[in-house]
Order: sequence, then C-alpha cells, then structure tokens
Amino acid sequence: MAGCLFCSKSSPLIAEALGVCAGCIKGGDSEVLGHLRTVHRATRGLSGLPEEPPRDEEGIRCGLCVNGCVIGEGRRGYCGARLNNEDRLLEGGNLTWYYDGLPTNCVAAWVCAATTGCGYPQYALKRDGEWGYRNLAVFYNSCTFDCLFCQNWQWKKGVFEQRYTRSDDLAGCVDERTSCICFFGGDPTPQILHALRACETAQRIKRLPILRICWETNGSMATELCVRMVDVSLRTGGTVKFDLKAYSEELHVALTGVTNSRTFENFSHIGGLVKRRREPPLLAASTLLVPGYVDTEEIEAIARFIAEIDQNIPYSLLAFYPSHHLKDLPPTSRKHAERCKRAALAQGLKRVNVGNTHLLGDYYD
Repeated sequence: MAGCLFCSKSSPLIAEALGVCAGCIKGGDSEVLGHLRTVHRATRGLSGLPEEPPRDEEGIRCGLCVNGCVIGEGRRGYCGARLNNEDRLLEGGNLTWYYDGLPTNCVAAWVCAATTGCGYPQYALKRDGEWGYRNLAVFYNSCTFDCLFCQNWQWKKGVFEQRYTRSDDLAGCVDERTSCICFFGGDPTPQILHALRACETAQRIKRLPILRICWETNGSMATELCVRMVDVSLRTGGTVKFDLKAYSEELHVALTGVTNSRTFENFSHIGGLVKRRREPPLLAASTLLVPGYVDTEEIEAIARFIAEIDQNIPYSLLAFYPSHHLKDLPPTSRKHAERCKRAALAQGLKRVNVGNTHLLGDYYD
C-alpha cells in the first residue's frame, strides 16, 4: 500500500509511481508539481525518450502539437517520432497496421456506422452492422503525452525501430472489404501529416463506395491540423474520438506530463461542427476511470464541459486495468463505474456508455 509524500495518507488507491494522492495533486502546491515533473522525467528516461520537450537554440521548431518542441540536429521531439535528420524533420510512417473485422471494439463502436448502421446508406453499407467487412487499424508509434497508465505503452519501443511505411503504401492496404480506417496509437498527432496524405490517396483508390476515416487521439495537435483532420471525418462519415483524461489541469499534468489546454480548445472547436452531421456522430469523448485519481468530481466536470457544447455528444467511460507505471492500482470497480455514469448523465448528457466492462472488478468501493 503506497502513501502520499505530502499528507502522509496511505491508501491502495495511491500509485507508488506518483507517490501523491489526488487531493494533494489538485491542491496545486508548487512543491507537489515539482515532484510530479521529476516523476515524469524519470519515467521518460527509462524509455530513452526526451525527458522534456526540447528547446534547442539551433533546432527546428516543430509546431505539430501543444509541446512546441525545438529540435536540434540528430535529436528527437518529445513524441519520439519527430527526428531532426540533416535539418529536416521526419514526417512519419513509423507504424504498424492490421485488419480488424467489423463490427470492431473501438472506443466509439457503440455509436458508429459500422456497428449500428446509423447514417445508412450515405455513410454505412448495411443497416444492421457491417458484418463481413473490416477496418484498417493504423497504430502510430509515437505520442505527445507521457501517460503513466498507458494501455498501449509498447509504442515507446517501436518508436526507435527505423522501419517506415510510405503513405501511399499504407493507402494501398485498403482492399475490397475495407470500409473504414482508424488512426490511433500511441497517438496519430506526431505523424498526422503522414496520416492525412494516406487519407487522400485512400479516398482516390478505395474499392467500396464508403471509406470512413476515424481517429482516436488526445487532441493535442495544432488547431489548423485539427481542422484538417475533422474535415476528413466529416466528409467520409467517420468519428473523431477525443480521450479527455482529466479536467483538472494539475491532475492531467500528474497523469500525462502535459497540459490539457489544447485538448479542450480543440474539442470545443469540433463541438461547434457536430450539428452539421448528427449520424453517425462526428465527435465522441472517452475517459479512463483511473482508481483514486479520476473520480466522480472529474467526470462531472468533463461531462458538464461536453454538455455545454452539445448534450448529444457520446461519452464513454472506460475501465482501467493495471498497466505501465500504475500496475499497483486495482482495476476500476463496478460501483465506481456506475457512480461515474450517473454523474455524467446528471450533467445533461444523453449518450453515456461504460466501455471495457470485462475489466471491471469488485475490489474497492
């Protein structure tokens, strides 16, 4: 059982890697925030990634995301993917891909065209789910955050493997059974230019009348890139899925190492477009219910933020499973998930879902 270094509280819901309880984190004390920065520098060092966003005097300014890296020759950005190679930043292609049979288990599957048939016939091939078709799942080995609970932390190894896939070659993987592409990771943000090029080619050579483009992202990209990303999904019937990890700035920094300001700005911007296409939903949100940290207070605040934009935006609460640097925390309890769902609905949201229910446990109330 871990304890808080600042208030001496002990609890199985305090992560040893953090060494701080949620209450002290949200208090915003400078000493606590300094400790959290040290924690993330240490965990980044274990993976060989830059401990902080670089600010090299003679480097190239990246500008793809909120971190604002300035990358010197031979060095990498915070995401690991943006490498300065002879005064030129690599734009992407470090990925793995696979076919995922539809309907699939992506974050927005419970509201998407492939599962529900919503938007038929303009955006869905069938009324009752696209059985027999498949999704091209594209996993980018990079991320702009440093989530201590990362469920796909393997990208931190893949980012150093110098194997790249050209955008045209990726687009060529769209075959006669592929009705959607989903970009995720890691996160697609550091390699979004590569993804957008692949989208353009894929739409030209698609074999079916429908090819939806979907994204799972932390939403930290530059706003102009967010606009381009959303436009592709709006035109094709895809859904943009934002992972809103925490509402509290302090808690978000504690869990991810990075501010959530750009994420919420971009979400608000997309929210202004959701009425242009109700079905399938253009925008969806999700939050991982990290025990001891992402509590009902956080969910209420996030749900209120979403509802003020549009009450019909789908919101999925995801069960946490011990992973990466937070292996000592228990899985999300059923009671906690139920409380969070009620809290989200109480803020006026119409579509709230609990995902990954097979991971829910009964260990703690």
